[in-house]
Amino acid sequence: MTSPSVKARFGSSLRKLRDERGYSQEELAERAGLHRNYVGGVERGERNVALENIIKLARALSVPPRELFANFP
Repeated sequence: MTSPSVKARFGSSLRKLRDERGYSQEELAERAGLHRNYVGGVERGERNVALENIIKLARALSVPPRELFANFP
């Protein structure tokens, strides 16, 4: 069995943090200055996230960027 991709693990972390805060994808996207479809694609592991967008998402969630990598060994 193969392990989830890096993009899928990152997306899972993002979704978990978003859910913990009670944000919709649309609300997180607005707080981060990103499009809601982009946030959905990131959460589904379909997008390769740029470093600048990782920082935007972390700030919107009020967490250090390393929190988005909690699913990584």
